[in-house]
Amino acid sequence: MKRIRRVNRKAVLKTMMELAAGDANDAVKLAYLSQEDQTLIDKLDLVCLTEFKRSANGAVEVKLADRAAVLVKLLEQLKEEENSGPAAFLQALDQVGTQR
Repeated sequence: MKRIRRVNRKAVLKTMMELAAGDANDAVKLAYLSQEDQTLIDKLDLVCLTEFKRSANGAVEVKLADRAAVLVKLLEQLKEEENSGPAAFLQALDQVGTQR
């Protein structure tokens, strides 16, 4: 039986904010770490990193989250949150009252 995980909306919004305001510096540092320095990986902030490849010839490919797209989605979610409170309920009641 597959376990269904509940998504914590606040945690998702927090991660989206971190992505939107994220810093790529640690992702670049990761590209320059030597084999001996790999113990430092746990200390890096890699929340913006979506893909990392290092080839045998030393070439490095770093892909980061699309911050603009995350910011747009975050703003949409915050706008929805604004509209879902008591003010939205009163506004919906007003609309029902004017339709009669």
